[in-house]
Amino acid sequence: MGTNNIFILAIESSCDETSASVIADGKVLNNIVATQSVHEKYGGVVPELASRAHQENIIPVVQEAILSAGITKDQLSAVAFTRGPGLLGSLLVGVSFAKSFAFSLGIPLIEVNHMQAHILAHFIDDPKPNFPFICLTVSGGHTQLVLVKSHLDMQVIGETRDDAVGEAFDKTAKLLGLPYPGGPLIDKHAKDGNPKAFAFPITRMPELDYSFSGIKTAVLYFLRDQLQENPKFIEENLADLCASIQYSLIEMLLIKLKKAVKETRVSEIAIAGGVSANSGLRESLTTLAAQIGWNLYIPKFEYCTDNAAMIAMAAHYKYLKGEFSTLDVAPLAKMKL
Repeated sequence: MGTNNIFILAIESSCDETSASVIADGKVLNNIVATQSVHEKYGGVVPELASRAHQENIIPVVQEAILSAGITKDQLSAVAFTRGPGLLGSLLVGVSFAKSFAFSLGIPLIEVNHMQAHILAHFIDDPKPNFPFICLTVSGGHTQLVLVKSHLDMQVIGETRDDAVGEAFDKTAKLLGLPYPGGPLIDKHAKDGNPKAFAFPITRMPELDYSFSGIKTAVLYFLRDQLQENPKFIEENLADLCASIQYSLIEMLLIKLKKAVKETRVSEIAIAGGVSANSGLRESLTTLAAQIGWNLYIPKFEYCTDNAAMIAMAAHYKYLKGEFSTLDVAPLAKMKL
């Protein structure tokens, strides 16, 4: 590599993954992720423990990203970080580190919106979507339909009014007695089940908005009634229950996606966020896209969950536009796209 390369170090610390990545002229060189296992016994992410683990992980993770990129810190052109949305304590670790690191090197800072980065993960590898495209962004904290007009011009055209779909997966998994994180376990058991075994209500919301709190309540009451008659109901029907819950959640996602395509006349479709790793969703979307004639883009598994490669990709486009942050930038737990 020549001496004129634009090297950007990116840091992601919005929830419970500490991640760093180096991008050179728009090409991601690595994606180092330290996953926190401390939360499993609590049945969810504990914010205080998450921020402590970030403090332990951030220096080794950044060091590994720089070393494996084959550069020194003095070759960096900018430092990028996730500003939000996310857990405030976790974000604070990444923001503080990025600020002091950039300041010590005398290079610019680039703030990145975590949700925008999930969408831009599609530009890490080929094939890349053509503009405009619709991105269904699905994670533990968000469910959004986004009309993507360019790398940095995005419009939310529909979103959840209450729970995110990832939250609905995890909460229904908890009702089934599955350990945290339960979403991937529902996906795993669903493979052996009948998606039409049990019917759960599909919530109909106006326009392109979603609601996932109703299905959680429906599953709660359904299980309560069944367990009164047969205490072994869950263990005897686990695969069918998982398949039926997953089918209902995916159906809700696809109904609105089809509506969005019809209204916008955009048939380039992408999915992003942690729930885009769900095999049931991937299969249903692939089948639907083939039937209707959409161009569908699904990211690699490693770019679905929280990672710094997607932060680096977003930072690359912001760097080219000269969109830098000042040193008084603060993290935001809630941040609009």
